[in-house]
Amino acid sequence: MPLQIVHHPDYDAGFAVNHRFPMSKYPLLMEALRGVGLAAQEALFMPEPAPAAWLKLAHAADYVDQVLACEVPEKIEREIGFPVGRRVSLRAQLATAGTVLAARLALKHGIACNTAGGSHHARRAQGAGFCTFNDVAVASLVLLAERAVENVLVVDLDVHQGDGTADILKDEPRAFTFSMHGERNYPARKIASDLDIALPDGTGDAAYLDRLRAILPELSEGRRWDIVFYNAGVDVHSEDRLGRLALSDDGLRARDEMVIGHFRAHGISLCGVIGGGYSTDVPTLAARHAILFEAAARYA
Repeated sequence: MPLQIVHHPDYDAGFAVNHRFPMSKYPLLMEALRGVGLAAQEALFMPEPAPAAWLKLAHAADYVDQVLACEVPEKIEREIGFPVGRRVSLRAQLATAGTVLAARLALKHGIACNTAGGSHHARRAQGAGFCTFNDVAVASLVLLAERAVENVLVVDLDVHQGDGTADILKDEPRAFTFSMHGERNYPARKIASDLDIALPDGTGDAAYLDRLRAILPELSEGRRWDIVFYNAGVDVHSEDRLGRLALSDDGLRARDEMVIGHFRAHGISLCGVIGGGYSTDVPTLAARHAILFEAAARYA
């Protein structure tokens, strides 16, 4: 069976090509997936915008209303990193719903991926760090509210600490948040996950993979997880302008294979989201994001 993939053309909110956030990576990722034969039409799914009720499970009601009305205060927009106009608001709703849809597909088929998602800096009160809504936190709380799952594990391997996810899920005992990230990177003030591993600048493939290999058994044995949300941020790459962990393409492949293979070997459903990636060479960046899908396809 082909890998189940969730995508929407409006994941691209049409930013200028020189914007700090490389918005064009989303359509370019789909081009990359088609190029490697991973975009079978029968396995492509398109989300509808997330309803406000879902968003308010994770975020303050007044903030959700501000985003939906495109009336976010300028101070919060500055923390997010861009104005929240109509296209940005729609994109946030679609990307969040995309992760919910990918999670449902993962529960049905064992594995599925969203071509967006991983917006882990959006906190309960507001967005931040290029993140408007926290898709993984919303999806976790939607599935728990519907009793589709009983226990949720978040494995966040973006180079930045998953502060927003930790904030939203800190009082939810059925969810466990794990973040392995650069110690000296954004955000300056971390919010403690259930488990954090902070790595020094310059950590390369070997040390990174050794640390990850050691922790995965502890994560899978801690509880009987119904689903894992895997944030496969590629900003850990040596050529990423916002990351300093110095992984190679081979290191990314080994990382994704290790995580996906480990949890699928234990029969745990896995929902992949792409997380961060900020290289100025956007086609190359999109190809790096495609590595997650190539690894996941081997377990579809």
